[in-house]
Amino acid sequence: MGPGSTETSSSPGAMPPDRSDRRLTPEADQAEQELHRGLHDHRGAFADRMFAGLASWTGVFVIVVIAGIGIALLVDAIPALTRNNVNFLFSSDWKVGAQDFADGQARFGIWELFRATALSSLFALVLATPIAIGIAVFLVEYVPKRISRPLSAAIDLLAAVPSIIYGLWGIYILAPFIAPFAQWLNDNLGWFFLFSTGKTSISGGGTIFTAGIVLAIMMLPIITSITREVLRQTPAGQKEAAQALGATKWEVIRMTSFPYARSGMISAAMLALGRALGETIAVMIILSAAVGRLKWSLFEGGDTFASKIARDVGEFIGSKDAQGAYIAAGLVLFVLTFVVNAIARAVAGGKVNG
Repeated sequence: MGPGSTETSSSPGAMPPDRSDRRLTPEADQAEQELHRGLHDHRGAFADRMFAGLASWTGVFVIVVIAGIGIALLVDAIPALTRNNVNFLFSSDWKVGAQDFADGQARFGIWELFRATALSSLFALVLATPIAIGIAVFLVEYVPKRISRPLSAAIDLLAAVPSIIYGLWGIYILAPFIAPFAQWLNDNLGWFFLFSTGKTSISGGGTIFTAGIVLAIMMLPIITSITREVLRQTPAGQKEAAQALGATKWEVIRMTSFPYARSGMISAAMLALGRALGETIAVMIILSAAVGRLKWSLFEGGDTFASKIARDVGEFIGSKDAQGAYIAAGLVLFVLTFVVNAIARAVAGGKVNG
């Protein structure tokens, strides 16, 4: 090419011109940033909608499942209830054999089941709650972390012990050990209805007293774990303010930690109570099969809702009417757990609002 010519093509092997260093005008740069921001906002909004929809449908699914369980129990229980010859809520009779229904003599009531369930569970709650709260306070406030962590893990392991182990330990080891103390309570405080003599042998150990202690041990890891976590959430500023005013260690806990964690502690206790209400195998092993109109005594026996159903499961298989009687009892337990949860939410909500 001549000297005045301009090169319009690259030589073989030459790299194409680098355009990465081109400069955008301020207007173009702002437009590109707005485009990226719009794409990001669109993806974020779509993800938010997806998550909100998934959470909503999950909640609806849980409600539908619970409602379905309740409706199914009610539908199966109604035919047997219509053929019952005694008051279902306040009778202690339980005759639900196939021949009893065939002869029109079926009689079943849940009064004694309710008595044993309520008494054993409430007794366990009274025992477990203060002990569990004391353990949680000790682990959070008084011991260093290198000791608190292994102790917390050991307590949490109590929740992993199978129910049947608790039952066998309760009837064969715990019951003989506490029998002298139970007899002393009966001899010296027998005038009080909770410690009066019942139809069940105290020395045998198959009493609500033994079952309540075992249930309390089973409730300990639940209450302790939740209480421990809510106590740790107490704002450090509140504790420091109380210490600056000259409060002692116990006063700091009582004035700052307990008010802050009160709702969580109540929820923990009610959650553990729900575990006690539905406990089956351990209670079935410990409690004896006492029948008849029993007293509100810790030295009685009997069956809870769950232990009664588990104990007699072999008897009502194959009999639709008998199944309906036990399903009716299960429906009462189902409703009872909802009542307990509603009371817990009301109490916890009142404490928080107060």
